[in-house]
Amino acid sequence: MPHGHCHDEHDHDHDHSSEETGFQYNLYEKIDKENLQCLNETVDGSGKTVFKPWDKRLDRENFVESDADEELLFNIPFTGNVKLKGIRIASDNTDSHPAVLRLYKNRPNMTFDDISAEPDQVFELQRDTEGRLEYTPRIVAFSSVTHLTMHFPSNFGAENTRIFYIGLKGEWTEGHRHGVTICTYEARPNVDDHKLKHLDSVSRTID
Repeated sequence: MPHGHCHDEHDHDHDHSSEETGFQYNLYEKIDKENLQCLNETVDGSGKTVFKPWDKRLDRENFVESDADEELLFNIPFTGNVKLKGIRIASDNTDSHPAVLRLYKNRPNMTFDDISAEPDQVFELQRDTEGRLEYTPRIVAFSSVTHLTMHFPSNFGAENTRIFYIGLKGEWTEGHRHGVTICTYEARPNVDDHKLKHLDSVSRTID
C-alpha cells in the first residue's frame, strides 16, 4: 500500500502519515555531529544545524548557505552501520534551492578536489519547501553505510545555495569492529590457558 505522505487530500490521513514519517526520519540521532563537516558554508558550523527532527523541518532560523559559489559538500559520519532508505530536503521556493544531489558512500573527508570521482547515485531535485518529496537511494548501493557524502553542485540559478532541512531515513545497527576486537582479545588467553593446563596434566600423567 502506498503511504501517501505527499498527498494533502485528507488532513487526517496527512497528519497520521506525517507523524509516521517523523518517526522514520530519525537518523539525525545517529550522526556523529562532532565530526560532521560542511565545506563552503557561510557560517561555521551551520551545516550541522540542518540535520534535525522532522517536526523542526519548517524552522527557518537555522539553515546553511553556501559561501564562495553555489556548491555545498557534507561529510556525514554515522555512529554505526546504516541502511539508507530515504532522503528529504527542504529549502526556499527560490533559485537558491539545490537542483542536484550527488551521493558517495564510505569515502570520509572528501573535498571539492575529490568530487570528480563517479558518485554512487545522483538525484535531480525539485523545489520543496517542506520536505514532502522523498528521494530513494538504491538499497544495494547504500545497505552498509558508515559515512555518507552529500554533494550539492548546483541550484536553480542563484549565486548561493540555501538548505533548511536534510532528513535521512533508514535502519541503524551498532558498529561491530570494536566489539570483535575485544572478543578476540579476551578469547585468546582463555584458549591458551586451557591448552597449557591440558599439556601440564598430560605431562604429569606420563611422569
